[in-house]
Amino acid sequence: MTYLTALLIILLAAAGTPLFAVILAVAMAGFHFLEVDLSVIAIELYRISGTPILVALPLFTFAGYILGESNTSNRLVRLTKAFLGWMPGGLAVVAFVACAFFTAFTGASGVTIVALGALLLPALNQAGYAEDFSMGLVTSSGSLGLLLPPSLPLIIYGIVAQQLDIGEEVSINDLFLAGLLPALLMLLLLSAWSIWANRKTPVPLTRFSKKEAFSAVREAIWEIPMPIFVLGGIYGGYFAVSEAAAATAMYVLIVEVFVYKEIKISEVPAIMRESMIMVGGIILILGVSLASTNFLIDAEVPMHLFNLIQAHVKGKIVFLILLNILLLILGAILDIFSALVIMVPLILPVAVSYGINPVHLGIIFLANMQIGYFTPPVGMNLFIASYRFNKPVTELYKAAFPFMIVLLIAVLIITYWPDLSLVFIKGQ
Repeated sequence: MTYLTALLIILLAAAGTPLFAVILAVAMAGFHFLEVDLSVIAIELYRISGTPILVALPLFTFAGYILGESNTSNRLVRLTKAFLGWMPGGLAVVAFVACAFFTAFTGASGVTIVALGALLLPALNQAGYAEDFSMGLVTSSGSLGLLLPPSLPLIIYGIVAQQLDIGEEVSINDLFLAGLLPALLMLLLLSAWSIWANRKTPVPLTRFSKKEAFSAVREAIWEIPMPIFVLGGIYGGYFAVSEAAAATAMYVLIVEVFVYKEIKISEVPAIMRESMIMVGGIILILGVSLASTNFLIDAEVPMHLFNLIQAHVKGKIVFLILLNILLLILGAILDIFSALVIMVPLILPVAVSYGINPVHLGIIFLANMQIGYFTPPVGMNLFIASYRFNKPVTELYKAAFPFMIVLLIAVLIITYWPDLSLVFIKGQ
């Protein structure tokens, strides 16, 4: 690839050219330089369409959009508050748990801050929590749930990893299992920090009420089974991941349209259109990125990168330290889908060469990206929260900082304690 071509592609990217076009330009220029027929790009686009797990993406996304348009957020907050609100710092714990589960189904697209933030922020302020604490909590909670099934980034990481010849299988089922304990660790550390940070704040405790708990369960009775379709269905041997996605989408559609009747049938096509626009963008980026990945493999870029790193980085521990730093920087400047399709093909072969389990790497990758959602300068949740709550983004930087430190501690534990992610997989 000539310097002039490379400069032209960089200028296109700087001018705001869509990501898929930039990646496609890199792949086309690279294959032309290697004198490989450009029809290989069309072959890669066709190959990604034949990936069986790919059908789970539009189905889970559609289900998430339906939930985002309904009153599921209200019922979820009420349900978690009824069972956890009695604890010290209970409302903060409620916020973390509710946001994590809502994000897992709706995707980390800012929907959580918009849908749950309007409920949680006034409640936290009214309960006596400091405004900075409440703002930081809501902003940082918007990305919780990336490690919980059926998280779209988990699925996309699995799809990208499956296209690489790394000598180890990367199963979506394994990724779903691997994310459970790390996600729980994050929730526990954030909850512990919230309780300690407000130890001197006179936050009134609410008593546990059997009547309220029963009423909250009855109100959300049709939505409580949703995780069963994902976890129970897959690991009980009843569904493949794609089948679980289909069952979840159908169930959510029936419940929200015909049982709760919060979404009109006439509104479904518009919701479907919006969700498929997002999915179409992701699949297009995936297709061209796999073509770009083939160019990188043909040009032996991962091998050269590994040799370069191995010459300067001695040992797995040092590599993991540098990897975390790199991922935190990437999370601050790239959205998670771009980071996945661009960086995983480069990082994964090198990480495997250092003896890092590819499933564990996926959890490390997404845990870092989760922090990137509220890391300056371009953390998406910072700007969504700034717009939603009419607060200066610099104020949100300060408010979210303590939560960022807590999650960084969680990331270090996740990184250097691989069994936390792999214990359920090893037990299979």
